[in-house]
Amino acid sequence: MLRMFDTHQIRKTRELSGRLWDVTLLSGDREGEKRKVMVPGCLEALPGLGNYRGWSAYETTFSAGGNVRLECKGVSHFARVYVDGEEVTRHYNSYTPFSVCLRNLEDGEHTLRILVDNEFREEYALDMPNDYMSYGGISRGVALESVPDCYIRWMHVTPLRAEGEDWIADVKVLCENLSDQTQRAAVRLRIAGEETEKQEREMKPGETLFSFPELRIHGVQTWDMEHPALYLAQAVLEQNGEETDDWIDRIGFRTVAVEGRRVLLNGKPLRIKGFCRHEDHPQYGCALPAEAITYDLALIRDLGANSVRTSHYPNDEIFLDLCDEMGILVWEENHARGIPEERMRNPHFEPQCEQVIREMITEHYNHPSIYIWGILNECASDTEYGRSCYQAQYDLIRSLDTSRPCTSASCKFNKDLCQDLPDVCSWNMYPYWYEERSASQMLRDTMDWVETAGNGAGKPFLVSEIGAGAIYGFRDPSMDVWSEERQAEILGKQLREVAACEECMGMYIWQFCDVRVAREGWAMHRPRTRNNKGVVDEYRRPKLSYAAVREVFQSLPDYWDER
Repeated sequence: MLRMFDTHQIRKTRELSGRLWDVTLLSGDREGEKRKVMVPGCLEALPGLGNYRGWSAYETTFSAGGNVRLECKGVSHFARVYVDGEEVTRHYNSYTPFSVCLRNLEDGEHTLRILVDNEFREEYALDMPNDYMSYGGISRGVALESVPDCYIRWMHVTPLRAEGEDWIADVKVLCENLSDQTQRAAVRLRIAGEETEKQEREMKPGETLFSFPELRIHGVQTWDMEHPALYLAQAVLEQNGEETDDWIDRIGFRTVAVEGRRVLLNGKPLRIKGFCRHEDHPQYGCALPAEAITYDLALIRDLGANSVRTSHYPNDEIFLDLCDEMGILVWEENHARGIPEERMRNPHFEPQCEQVIREMITEHYNHPSIYIWGILNECASDTEYGRSCYQAQYDLIRSLDTSRPCTSASCKFNKDLCQDLPDVCSWNMYPYWYEERSASQMLRDTMDWVETAGNGAGKPFLVSEIGAGAIYGFRDPSMDVWSEERQAEILGKQLREVAACEECMGMYIWQFCDVRVAREGWAMHRPRTRNNKGVVDEYRRPKLSYAAVREVFQSLPDYWDER
């Protein structure tokens, strides 16, 4: 499954994932070992490969001819793609999609071979042993599409405002001409079942952008958490009076704005009750099927939460589709966690971060559930060089999307140099766990510093991580460290104290479920080689803290003006 709806009616598409591929391991003492594996999937979720690092070769066949577009939704960490033995593209980053168009492919059966590397290397600046598991393999879907010489690359719909029973929106459609001749083409829009506008122009070789400003969409409902109304938007490409290609996405009409210390959804001040969540499961690794993702979101809803932070990378679009449908707000961020200045100076670091941002925003732009973009969790925001990276990445986000605010989660207390840059100031804090101070005191101290020396005065303040750890099944009436009793008590105090602070717009609990961490450098600091701060364990079994969180979250409204 690639999406929760059909993305084309005219363009012929098929999924190359959802079936067995041949895999050959190419590194270490497993070199030459062959397996048949399901794609999408993770190598480390397979028997005997729990700690495999290195190269592997994935292979399958397909029948096609003419212009063929191949898209991989996610390959970890690095991919080299071959068709019939010839390399056609390569891509680094596990969590964003990439594609390649092959012109005039000969009709018949072809071999698709993808070399995958999940090793930690200097040239992979965003991947290193970390407080989560970096899985290897083709972990998201693979699609094969037949496209004409002129085809649609993407469509972005930006809701601007409601006017009575109508909505006003800007629409942009990017098309590409694969040929070396200028061609005439028209783009026609159909949004929420209504034909809106048509635009015809000359398309030179390469990219052509069609813009439709201030379109009026009649009789659509507003998307919000209580009523997540979704509509299909379709761009159709026409040449010589014939419909030759199309692009369909699902959209919601809503606005996000920053006003003083609040982030507003459709003009109402949001009160965030959220969880940080990793894509991680003992059976599936990071390649969770739709059924498992749906169960996670059902638990999150039952807990009374209204938002998920995709720590610390862009998530599978199936997850985003489900959040769109369920009215769950998403903080989505680029791929970087805890990277020090020395590693940020790696010449690959900034280009790779910016590539992730471009791919993330381009592909995920239309999801109404995404209300904020994040970058660079706990990186070197306390150094001048680090600040230059934060500045460049915020500038890039704002050049790609002005309809959402941006932020980054910091832990550089009294040292952060970047609080003037984001729209929302976000802080990770662990009172009663790593700190003896209360949540109330940590909040007050941090907010006072941000307002004065931190240069973030007047901005919304968000607790981006808060929590405590417990090992599932370890019960101790004396509430010793790692006991479920201690975690439940700490989380209850943390959440109540944060909820009482009206200057703070909300919080994200670290974290939803226990997750595997890297063996290298982390196992000795994390019992069971897991980050055990989940309110459910890795198998989604509730800890005692589940009830404590549920009690607080369900007592709080979704907006600050609802008391």
